[in-house]
Amino acid sequence: MAAMITYTSSLIYLLSLMVLLFSPFGCCSDSDPLQDFCVADLNGTLSINGFPCKPISKVRSSDFFYDGFTKEGNTSNGVGSAVTPGNVLTFPGVNTLGISMNRVDFAPGGVNPPHIHPRASETGVIIRGEVLVGFITTGNVYYSKVLKFGEMFVIPRGLAHFQMNVGKGKAMVITAFNSQLPGTTILSLALFASNPPLPIKVLTKTFQVEEKVINDIKSKFIF
Repeated sequence: MAAMITYTSSLIYLLSLMVLLFSPFGCCSDSDPLQDFCVADLNGTLSINGFPCKPISKVRSSDFFYDGFTKEGNTSNGVGSAVTPGNVLTFPGVNTLGISMNRVDFAPGGVNPPHIHPRASETGVIIRGEVLVGFITTGNVYYSKVLKFGEMFVIPRGLAHFQMNVGKGKAMVITAFNSQLPGTTILSLALFASNPPLPIKVLTKTFQVEEKVINDIKSKFIF
């Protein structure tokens, strides 16, 4: 009898685990699409898996093509870089497909500042120049390498990372994400230029500096 109870308990546990793994709640990826495509209606409200679909009668060939990467971004700014996004907000055809791309241009010495993408892993390829790519793990371990034309990199989802042009001329990188809207949190802006601002005491305690130092840093982010 005890053996039968143990067997039954094990069977119930196994069946419960299988239901969890194969149910929509246990699945780790987006649900399979029920139509060929869902071109975003950007006037609609963003939901858990994207924007509502544009009516088929209003879908055009242009919805599936994007020329935003044909022009160099304006790097005349404090960090010397420019990101041109190819996500659902600029390229409605990727809606619900779980993909997007960026073009990142760098002036000599330019940097794409440390940031995170909370909703996607990232991969990229160097199209021009020499670029230092690095990321930091949750264990505070720093990985990096200087990459040249044709070389690739990968950034695991949610980890802080950056790219910096370390060559003599301009540089350009094309990146790709497994999300139609990966999101970006630039760490320096989050800390020193949030709206409303973080309490000064939080920043002075965190960085172990005087309030004047924090105010000096914050002044760099007034646009």
